[in-house]
Amino acid sequence: MSGKTTDAIVVHCIDFRLQKYLDPWLQKNIGHDNFDRVSLAGCVFDFYAVLRQVEISDRLHDINRIILINHEDCGAYGAEGNYARHKSDLEEAERKLEALFPHLKVKTYYLHLDGEFEQLSQT
Repeated sequence: MSGKTTDAIVVHCIDFRLQKYLDPWLQKNIGHDNFDRVSLAGCVFDFYAVLRQVEISDRLHDINRIILINHEDCGAYGAEGNYARHKSDLEEAERKLEALFPHLKVKTYYLHLDGEFEQLSQT
């Protein structure tokens, strides 16, 4: 570890439509400078891309939680991007990450295009 610490890594989609909701939510729930931020098309759609970023963030910044945010009408998912698929993918990512990083808390959210953050994780 480099001696630099932060509270969390936040992974969300690159979609421009989300920014007006993400920025205020992150500020309110995590703080201005207390997280590593990763934007990946589809967020957990590519679990291994997420995993690589979590590994780096944990090693370099001694994080204590992972926040994953998928969203409604995600182009990376295409026609398969319905609510059930997002929920399933987020739950699977949560299980895998908790198994690989038992010292980290994982929270998952589904962001509706009206700005509502729906927490899917049980903790």
